[in-house]
Amino acid sequence: MDVTLHLAQDPEADALLGRSPLAALVGMLLDQQVPMEWAFKGPRTIADRLGAGDLDAHEIAAMNPEDFAALLSGKPAVHRYPGSMAKRIQQLCQYLAEHYDGDAEAVWRDVPTGAELLKRLEALPGFGKQKAQIFLALLGKQLGVTPQGWREAAGAYGEPRAYRSVADITGPGSLAKVRAHKQEMKAAAKASGR
Repeated sequence: MDVTLHLAQDPEADALLGRSPLAALVGMLLDQQVPMEWAFKGPRTIADRLGAGDLDAHEIAAMNPEDFAALLSGKPAVHRYPGSMAKRIQQLCQYLAEHYDGDAEAVWRDVPTGAELLKRLEALPGFGKQKAQIFLALLGKQLGVTPQGWREAAGAYGEPRAYRSVADITGPGSLAKVRAHKQEMKAAAKASGR
């Protein structure tokens, strides 16, 4: 995996996301209740604080939970809720260590169908159906992971030029379109009383 992503809107953070499967998964995990750019910049911040060029699932899984939470809490915090997200990241890394020998890319490497890939992503700690579908769409649209039926498995997020999620962000223009879509969805939900 070595592509150019534009999710963090920061060249160093985006470079890590484009070459590190674990960084991409962690960024997706962090993408909740904070701006997208902040979430996807998180993996680079974590790697920097660990003094590493990349994230290592075995290392993170084995860290003392309090030390890892403190690492995420340092200023600026990696997330709005650094303690709970530290726990989730460690759970993700522990799962990857146990089921994929710490190799995040093994989650999607050689997977035969989109349905199987969605099932694998949904099994990851912190990944519900929507997050799994968005990440599946990101894999298909930007990372060249296109098993048979991937668009169908990704649902609406797999549609070409949908501008519904991070899967469609390729630069500032598409980021603005995704933001506009999210605002429309919030306004519609508010208008319907949800």
